[in-house]
Amino acid sequence: MNKYWLLVIAASFCEVGWVVGLKHANNIVEWIATILAIAVTFWALTYASSVLPTSTVYAVFVGLGTAGTVVAEMLFFGEAVNWLKICLIATLLIGVIGLKVVTKEEEATA
Repeated sequence: MNKYWLLVIAASFCEVGWVVGLKHANNIVEWIATILAIAVTFWALTYASSVLPTSTVYAVFVGLGTAGTVVAEMLFFGEAVNWLKICLIATLLIGVIGLKVVTKEEEATA
């Protein structure tokens, strides 16, 4: 796995942070952290997309971010655990991993 895919994964984690922050931020520190997470997310995604296939990067980013947000809501904020939801997230992640596996990467020049 190269550094650009690691940036996509990091951007996905930051996306989970800012999406949760938009819903749950209650003070200035939490709002600043949310804004920083947004900035880091879009910088990392833009930088990775300059080298990797944009469509695959976006699909991986959205899939991981969506799965991470649902799981974070269940683990930290009392969202009901629904096994059907977990199965659908697993299906989403299988598709995201499949996209990553079948996408050919060109050698990075950046």
